[in-house]
Amino acid sequence: MAEREVIVEADGGSRGNPGPAGYGAVVFDADHARVLAERFEFIGVATNNVAEYRGLIAGLAAAAELGARVVSVRMDSKLVVEQMSGRWKVKHAAMIPLADQARRLVAGFDRVSFSWIPRAQNSHADRLANAAMDDATIVGEVRTALEAESNAQPAQRTTQTAQQTAPGWTGATGRPTRLLLLRHGQTELSVQRRYSGRGNPPLTELGRDQAARAAKMLAAKGGVSAVVSSPLGRARETAEAAAAALNVPVHVLDGLIETDFGDWEGLTFLEAAQRDPQLHARWLGDPSVPAPGGESFDQVRERVEAVRRDLVAMYPGANLVAVSHVTPIKTLLQLALGVGPSLLYRLHLDLASLSIAEFYPDGGSSVRLVNDTSYL
Repeated sequence: MAEREVIVEADGGSRGNPGPAGYGAVVFDADHARVLAERFEFIGVATNNVAEYRGLIAGLAAAAELGARVVSVRMDSKLVVEQMSGRWKVKHAAMIPLADQARRLVAGFDRVSFSWIPRAQNSHADRLANAAMDDATIVGEVRTALEAESNAQPAQRTTQTAQQTAPGWTGATGRPTRLLLLRHGQTELSVQRRYSGRGNPPLTELGRDQAARAAKMLAAKGGVSAVVSSPLGRARETAEAAAAALNVPVHVLDGLIETDFGDWEGLTFLEAAQRDPQLHARWLGDPSVPAPGGESFDQVRERVEAVRRDLVAMYPGANLVAVSHVTPIKTLLQLALGVGPSLLYRLHLDLASLSIAEFYPDGGSSVRLVNDTSYL
């Protein structure tokens, strides 16, 4: 039986670079006569190159869903085509994980080729990308609402960092958006060391005490513009304690929710490994592998990266407390460090611990603190 061949055309754009961004991807049959699939999405605030990579990833994923074995990728992004062809190195930290994700998708086909085409020949994907960017009005409305709410709060930015250059050797400049990453307090599942994803156990008495101590520490720091939180109760309870101490609002962001562990929810590490030994071993080594009935760490990274972009755009130069869970916090630290997925498996974060990551307007980033529990 002949191998199924398809053509993937993808594009991405940003109105501002960085600015409101979106991607489009279309899958054609081998004769370029029939559209087999379309994908487009508004991705928040990003650069053109990030949006182009997201378009490529969406197009490859759609081709895989169609059962294609041979793929011809056509894009008007010289950068993406040359990097995916191996002729140019991927240097920018924001692109490395996207290129890695695209390569993992490529590895699932028998053969993939990349070719550059003029923009005029990529009009279908370009039209989809622009349709996605038209959704940017949503972000504009949210930003306006957040700014109005923040302006209604007492001024608390006097102790914000005035640092204009990133620490270390990154060379990033400008005032960063500083994320104070607070893990929620203790629950019964955390006491028992069980996978706790989308379940909603409340804080224990110790967990509430941990939240109160963290709130007192953050209030002493001051200079916080807002608190953002995962929608799960254990995070919201921790966030509300911090917000009350800081006298700032809490905004719930669905993208900060913990990993969906699916059928492993509530199991210990050993129980999950015994239940699905081969899958569990693969899941521990490959971030693209989802838990059964759940999600992969790559999927977590995608939504957490979207949250990060939006926070940097909505709160430029501000200090924010982000209350979340182990995986999203590790993912934000991973993004700030520009490192691979091994950090997810090797970094330990205690309950109610504080880590600090900074993201600069020029795309630079730095990590100032990891897993501080001195206030508990």
